[in-house]
Amino acid sequence: MSEDSDDLAKARQGDRDAFGALVRRYQRRVYATALHILGSHGDADDVTQETFVRAYRAIGQFDGRADFFTWLYRITVNTSLNHVRSGKRVAALAEAGATEADHAGGRPEALGAPQHTPLEWLTMTEDVRRVLETVAGLSETLRITLILATVEQLPYKQIAEILEVPEGTVAWRVNEARRLLRERLGVSSRPSERDAKASPDQPSPQAGRATPAKS
Repeated sequence: MSEDSDDLAKARQGDRDAFGALVRRYQRRVYATALHILGSHGDADDVTQETFVRAYRAIGQFDGRADFFTWLYRITVNTSLNHVRSGKRVAALAEAGATEADHAGGRPEALGAPQHTPLEWLTMTEDVRRVLETVAGLSETLRITLILATVEQLPYKQIAEILEVPEGTVAWRVNEARRLLRERLGVSSRPSERDAKASPDQPSPQAGRATPAKS
């Protein structure tokens, strides 16, 4: 039995220590995802706490069809989006794909902190500012998918499970987000090897819309 499975079995029986072990194991990754979506350390803290509260309340219904990591990420994304849609926070700057998220080192912000002081903003290069502003201007659907693929470095199959859409839709969204970034930034770039191998099927416009995942 894996470490997650052992703790999950105990947590589902009401063992708070076992659930606490799961929290410690995934807290950094949940926080990093929330920060990339929301762009605020304070909001990311709130969403991280709310995510684990929701997970604790729902863990009895966890059916194991997805692994725990995917299930928890789905709750994280939904909680973050609910935070944005509720008006508590206007979605800020995410990440455009230049640097890997350093989960192991505990550095949640992959392209530099999404929330900047006036001095930091002034000293940024014009190119970095343009990229951050352009990413922030993407639709919610494209931005979230790009974050999961580029910042979180999740495989398309897992992103599809988290967002509850076909894998081909994930590939299309990532390609579309990158196309829009290149177009708006006035640059050209060849698709990555992963995108070149992705499903060529393009979904309908309806398929490209965000479908709230169920926790």
